[in-house]
Amino acid sequence: MKKCTLVDFMQALKPWLNDDYIQQARLDDKENFTLIFVDGGQKVYHVDDCTAGQLKNVVELLKKNGVPVLK
Repeated sequence: MKKCTLVDFMQALKPWLNDDYIQQARLDDKENFTLIFVDGGQKVYHVDDCTAGQLKNVVELLKKNGVPVLK
């Protein structure tokens, strides 16, 4: 798991959203994002400097870009 700031996490997401590379995302109760890629790989991120509202905005961004988000 990689700990990061919200800004760093959003920067990491940008290129993957443009290429339809993320198959699905999961947000658990500990606020860890797991990104599951179409090639079977996955990465786990813990965003440690944001509010619940900001996390909700990230979830909405993922959904808007066609990425299903499971909880």
